Amino acid sequence: MITTPTYQHPNPHGYYGKFGGAYIPEMLYRNVEELRTKYLGIIYEPSFQKEFQELLHDYAGRPTPLYFAQRLSKQYSTNVYLKREDLCHTGAHKINNTIGQILLALRLGKKRIIAETGAGQHGVATATVCALKGVECIVYIGEKDIERQAPNVARMKMLGATVIPAKSGSKTLKDATNEAIRDWINNPVDTHYIIGSVVGPHPYPDMVARFQSVISEEIRWQLKEKTGSELPTHIMACVGGGSNAAGAFYHYLDELSVQLIAVEAAGLGLQSGHSAATTQLGKPGVLHGSKSLVMQTADGQVVEPHSISAGLDYPGIGPLQAHLFDSGRAKFLSATDDEALHAAFELAKLEGIIPALESAHALAALKQMKFNETDVVVLCLSGRGDKDLATYMKAMEGK
Repeated sequence: MITTPTYQHPNPHGYYGKFGGAYIPEMLYRNVEELRTKYLGIIYEPSFQKEFQELLHDYAGRPTPLYFAQRLSKQYSTNVYLKREDLCHTGAHKINNTIGQILLALRLGKKRIIAETGAGQHGVATATVCALKGVECIVYIGEKDIERQAPNVARMKMLGATVIPAKSGSKTLKDATNEAIRDWINNPVDTHYIIGSVVGPHPYPDMVARFQSVISEEIRWQLKEKTGSELPTHIMACVGGGSNAAGAFYHYLDELSVQLIAVEAAGLGLQSGHSAATTQLGKPGVLHGSKSLVMQTADGQVVEPHSISAGLDYPGIGPLQAHLFDSGRAKFLSATDDEALHAAFELAKLEGIIPALESAHALAALKQMKFNETDVVVLCLSGRGDKDLATYMKAMEGK
């Protein structure tokens, strides 16, 4: 059962502190209002929970292991546990949310699903659950990301999804999201938009966080089994929009002794003009339906982000994560493209695990922290690296 701690609970208007809300065109009001008024009643209804939990267990492969990384721990003179979301069906945490949202969409009578994707993992997870339930699926992905995430694009098509390239702007995640929202405006009655992160208008940030909270729910009992305590000293996760971090942090938000470490993509460097470190470079603004921190010019134009990782290549951040930054509850760090690549190769050679480039940013931040030998560090390994092999191969050729 997904429980509901208080710290991250948005108010009735969907605000986490200063951030959140629903800034939407009139054409979407009906859809968003339908979700807002019905989502909690539906997702906590016993038959929903029964089906959701069964699919998480039997289909997605949960619980995912909490793995003590012995050689990585020795490298950093502390105790590092990896929450192995990379072992979920489809290769990332994204499946937790898409299972929840497809069950919700069907209960709302929707016949057509749309989604946006950057790294392709959310697109694959959405195509997967649509195939499972026999529902039409359309996935928007930036033209640039189609090139760098070719294996995932092929998987989406094999699963029966229609893949539509976003050719505007930077041709990445932001632009795919824009195209998905346009589609939803044009098809408001029969279509449900499965947003892949804790972004978008209320209730999406709260809803996605609840579906992903299974990550920290498992961490608590798994850590108790391994260490005798449910509480680590640190939890680390990469942040683009912020859904794997929301899931890993969720059941620890009120445990103030646990330090929450969120790691953004610094790209070519914070001051390079080619970065995606929103908390360091952004300011309050509205993006994709909610008020949050957004990388923008002085006159409010969105600044094009950059990251070697397609899933972190986003100019904003979810309102929950913005609130955690603004309130000081979480510490936000950043890692460059090169640092993420180095961390990925380090994990591969030390532990025999090839991480997604997104997760590699969190791994890179281990170097920036000062740990005690007795600390217990849980790092959310949000995805596996198959999809990034072309980038890794290019990096190896350059050595």
